[in-house]
Amino acid sequence: AGKGYDSPELIQAIEQQGAQAVIPPRNCERPRPYDKARYRLRSRIERCFAKLKQWRRVATRYDRCPTVFLSAVALAATVIFWL
Repeated sequence: AGKGYDSPELIQAIEQQGAQAVIPPRNCERPRPYDKARYRLRSRIERCFAKLKQWRRVATRYDRCPTVFLSAVALAATVIFWL
């Protein structure tokens, strides 16, 4: 999540579920450690989803069959990252 989701309650809920919160602290909050490398990877994934949503068929979930939808996502990803 981004800096806007940095709240003690949310971080505590994430850690109670056994996960590690990789949310950078806001500038007005008390500094706390977080994994900067994992946070950078998060932005890569968000950019990937943004590129995939440029394909209308993927963004609107035109295909209702999961197999056909995943095939459309694979095709879009191949074209996007091949070019």
